[in-house]
Amino acid sequence: WLKTCCTASPPSVMTKGTTSQGKRGKRNTMQCRRCGKVSYHIQKKRCAACGYPAAKRRSYQWSQKAIRRRTTGTGRMRHLKVVARKVKNGFRAGTAPPSKKKAARAAAAGK
Repeated sequence: WLKTCCTASPPSVMTKGTTSQGKRGKRNTMQCRRCGKVSYHIQKKRCAACGYPAAKRRSYQWSQKAIRRRTTGTGRMRHLKVVARKVKNGFRAGTAPPSKKKAARAAAAGK
């Protein structure tokens, strides 16, 4: 009587352990070519993170922190930091920068 009443659950019931490990082979998502996250759904052909291949990037106002994470200034800014430097110098081209020694002398003479 004890053996029949207190046995483990039948093997047909799915468990979290060894039997479920064999069902983990399918891949639904891959790396997105625009944002780099593993959020590009292969069957849907849509990235859950950035919305690729849509022209506009996916962003919602209900997630301000997500917008902060990927806004301008969080990456390399290869072009924009060059533009910022050119703005500071007044977009001069083909000329030598003004001498710092002359500027220091003029400031000293003015005092």
